[in-house]
Amino acid sequence: MKTSSVILAAVAVIAGVALAVHRTQRSAAGAPHTQPNTAPVTKISTEGMKPVADLVLKDMSGKEVSLKDYAGKVVLVNFWATWCDPCREEIPWLIDLRAKYNDKGFEVLGVSMDDEGQKVVQPFVDKERFAVNGQKVPMNYPILIGDSDAADKFLGGIGGIVGLPTSVLVSRDGKRVKNTIGPVDPEKLERDIQGLL
Repeated sequence: MKTSSVILAAVAVIAGVALAVHRTQRSAAGAPHTQPNTAPVTKISTEGMKPVADLVLKDMSGKEVSLKDYAGKVVLVNFWATWCDPCREEIPWLIDLRAKYNDKGFEVLGVSMDDEGQKVVQPFVDKERFAVNGQKVPMNYPILIGDSDAADKFLGGIGGIVGLPTSVLVSRDGKRVKNTIGPVDPEKLERDIQGLL
């Protein structure tokens, strides 16, 4: 019995290392998507899904922004921080997905949860460039300055923020479609976006 437990633990560790290496190679190559999924897209029905709570925060210019401002669009609300390595890992994927689908009705809202607020977020957004499809590009989606009370209210359906990044995919009709704690899987997220557009 002990031997089988040790073998299972070893297999789990090897699988975890392999996944980390694969993600690192994909990220280093600046290629968010390694192979396109050619299976037909399945439309996602939002019937029976719960509506999300509104989220009202200030953007980088100090203007108040509401999730309701994006009614009629598929929105990925992504809670992140400048110090969070997994958050940085997924930023190129979010940039790429927004570039592909923004004109079809998809938006990413990046909600920074940095304690220092705009004084650390603004320089990060201004300076950082991310490898996307062989180019170094800035974040191309709206960045909001997070507020823990508003975030906890918005994420109440999944227990609030338990880790960063945390993402919520919202349908055109304002329903909570999917919650992700940790980096998104770009291929699965893309399929979900396609199914909602």
